[in-house]
Amino acid sequence: MNLADTVFIFVSAVLVMLMTPGLALFYGGMVHQKNVLSTTIHSYSAMFLVSIQWILIGYSFAFGPDVKGLIGNLDWAFLNNVGFAVNEDYSATIPHGLFMMFQLMFAILTPALISGAFAERMRFSAFVLFTLLWTTFVYDPIAHWVWGVGGWIRELGALDFAGGNVVHISSGVSGLILALYLGKRKHAGETSPHHLPFTILGAGLLWYGWFGFNVGSALTFNEIALNAFITTNTAAAAAAIGWVICEWFATKKPTVLGAVTGAICGLVAITPACGFVTPMASIVIGLIGGAICFFAISFLKHKLGYDDALDAFGCHGIGGTWGGIATGLFATTKVNEAGANGLFYGDASLLLKQLIAIGATYLFAGFVTFAIIKIIRLFMKVRVEEKEETTGLDLSLHGEKAYHS
Repeated sequence: MNLADTVFIFVSAVLVMLMTPGLALFYGGMVHQKNVLSTTIHSYSAMFLVSIQWILIGYSFAFGPDVKGLIGNLDWAFLNNVGFAVNEDYSATIPHGLFMMFQLMFAILTPALISGAFAERMRFSAFVLFTLLWTTFVYDPIAHWVWGVGGWIRELGALDFAGGNVVHISSGVSGLILALYLGKRKHAGETSPHHLPFTILGAGLLWYGWFGFNVGSALTFNEIALNAFITTNTAAAAAAIGWVICEWFATKKPTVLGAVTGAICGLVAITPACGFVTPMASIVIGLIGGAICFFAISFLKHKLGYDDALDAFGCHGIGGTWGGIATGLFATTKVNEAGANGLFYGDASLLLKQLIAIGATYLFAGFVTFAIIKIIRLFMKVRVEEKEETTGLDLSLHGEKAYHS
């Protein structure tokens, strides 16, 4: 065990935890003022619910001893044999329980990300049940595939440093399925952010917390962690620039909301690649990521007519997909000997592996999410009534208001 590594991962875990309240602000500022509390509670509820699910069964499903490359068994349920001693399968320098807590923060954030897709129209009771089922049957298996010892994507050799598949693609695709299933909000085209300073502050907290997310995934502060620190910040900055350039050309007015959204898209795009690519590559990944996400959110969504309220798919699904592909293009063993060379470094096989991993995540997350919501629909209403939507979910579902004049 190493004290420096232990402190490093403890701080990283706390930084990742900060991302969920940051997300609550980021999402909360973009909805109607009559729905800010109902949107915020989605993020905080993920903290409450997944924190319990994870120590009961979730961590064991995600990282426990392998079952045919698909999921962990229940040997570590209720944190059995997960304590202060190290587990060398994951890290020889930090306590096993600390690794578990670090991974918990990822598991909390992911279902909270999904909530942006169905903001302002999903019943809270349905959200609670969905979060528990989705974390158990979508997040935990995908986390095992990618990061668990024996997971099939890990064995395939696809690379995902900090959660491109596990966090972003899974949440983005699942959000799209829910947005399509629930249908559009009433007057969806007329909505506008009620408190942009909230959103801007939330974006700043997300950017700050993302250093724990990406840099901490090295599990020790070495040259790979430092590289992840540099590439993470660089890609975020480049994506903000990429978004603003596109927006400036398209609308003649660069917006603050667009700039901070672009930065988040860059953070998403660099997540799978940050420990495998050079800082120069991260500029390209960020610039292209910002541009791709701008067109997905500003044009593709309207062209196809789905109501992804806060752009969970446009940001996380599209950004995560580009990030996974970019890893297959730009990864190099000069940065990380434990990684692989991508297409631009002479090996096309990594790109193929990345595409297989991305495709499997799309199919699995999409199909299981649809099955979960259909099952929930058998027992309870999923969407609020039109009157409740008109009144606002804060009052109609929670009996409170964010603002009193």
